[in-house]
Amino acid sequence: MILIINCGSSSLKYQLYRPDLSKVEATGMVARIGEPEGYVEHYVGRRGEHTRRKIPDHRAAFAMMMENLLSPEYNVIGCPKAITAIGHRAVHGGSVFFGSVLVDDQVMDALRDCSAFAPLHNPCNIVGIEEAQRLFPGTPNVVVFDTAFHQTIPAKAHLYALPYEFCARNGIRRYGFHGTSCRYVSRSAADILNRPLESLSMVVCHLGNGVTIDAVKGGRSVDTSIGFGTFGGVPMGTRAGDFDPAVIFHIVRELGLSLDEVETMCYRQSGLLGLSGLSNDMREIQEAAEQGNDRCKLALEVFVYQIRKTIGAYAAAMGGLDALIFTAGIGENSASVRSMICENLEFLGVEIDARTNAIARNGHPNISSASARVATLVVPTDEERMIAIDTVQLTSREADASMEYGMAAQ
Repeated sequence: MILIINCGSSSLKYQLYRPDLSKVEATGMVARIGEPEGYVEHYVGRRGEHTRRKIPDHRAAFAMMMENLLSPEYNVIGCPKAITAIGHRAVHGGSVFFGSVLVDDQVMDALRDCSAFAPLHNPCNIVGIEEAQRLFPGTPNVVVFDTAFHQTIPAKAHLYALPYEFCARNGIRRYGFHGTSCRYVSRSAADILNRPLESLSMVVCHLGNGVTIDAVKGGRSVDTSIGFGTFGGVPMGTRAGDFDPAVIFHIVRELGLSLDEVETMCYRQSGLLGLSGLSNDMREIQEAAEQGNDRCKLALEVFVYQIRKTIGAYAAAMGGLDALIFTAGIGENSASVRSMICENLEFLGVEIDARTNAIARNGHPNISSASARVATLVVPTDEERMIAIDTVQLTSREADASMEYGMAAQ
C-alpha cells in the first residue's frame, strides 16, 4: 500500500492507495490539532465516521491515523509493514529541490534550511516526515514540493529588480506554489485534448482559497503569479495579492502598525475577506453580491479582473495560447466565476459554451464553444495522486536512475 500524507500546521490529511494506484482504499483527516476541540474523519469507500476528539499535538494526530488504518472494523491494513512507501507534501523547496526526492539525512537538512522561506508550513511538513519514519521504520519516504514545478521558470521571469546580491546570495526570487496541482492538471489537460503536452501553451487557473495562475509551455512552468511568499499574485481568500510595497512603509510609519501586524493583515485579513468585509468563501460572496451587497460585488470584480489580466499577460509571454484550464475549489465548481473571467477574452480565441460550462462538474471538461480557437477546460485537480505517482516512480527504481527528480548540488 502507498500512504500519502499532508501534514499542516493544524491538520493531518492522508490517503491510502493500492500499490498500482488503481484505487484509493482509505482517506481521512485529523483536524484542529492543538485547539480546544478537534475532529477525526476516516472513510473506506462509502463507509466512514466523523468523531470529535481532543488532539493535543501532531504525535497524537498520527496515533489517531494509525488507529483508523489498523482498525479491524475497516480492515484496511493488518500491520504497519503493509505500507510499502510513503509520500509527503512539502510547501517550499527553495532553489535546492527541482523535483521529488527520496528522503535521507541530506534531504532533511536541506528541507530544514528551506523553512526560513515558509515558516508557517515547512516545519509542519518536517514533523510529518519524522513521525512517518518513527511509525513506519524502514519504509521509504518521498517528499514532493509545491515549488519544484516552478524551478523551470527562467531568470527573466523569476528575478525581482532588487539589488542582484539579494537575489543571488539570499534566495530572494519568485518561487511559485501549487506546483503539484498545476503539474497534474496540465498533464490531464493534454490527455483530454489528445495532444502532446510538449506542443501546448496553457494557462492553468488554480482557484481556491489560495490562487495560482500558471503559464505552462511545453509541459514546463514558465511564469507563475505567486512570488516569494504566499500572498502575492491575484487576491485570494484572505491574502492580499500584489500591491505596491510603499503601502507597507506607509502603514508602518503613518498608522503605527508593526511589521508582524502588517504580515497578519496581508495573509489573514485581506483578499476577498478584506474587500467584502463578509467572508473569504466565494459562495457566500456571490450570494451576497446577487442580493445587492456592493462590497461583495466589488470583491468579485477585483478577483475576476486580476485573473483575466494575468491570463492575457501569460498568453503574451508565451506567444499564444492553446488551452485555458480551470481547477481547484472555485475553478471546478463556480460556472459563474468561469464565465466572468472568460468575458472579453475572445481576442485570444477564448469562447465558452454556456450549457457545457453549467454542467462541467458532471464530467464534461471541455466548455469551449464550437467556434473557439482556444480550448477551455475544467479539470479536477488531484495533488495526492500526483504525489502517489512520484512516490511509486522513485521507490520502484534507484534514486539516481532518473534526472527528472532530485535536488541541486550543494
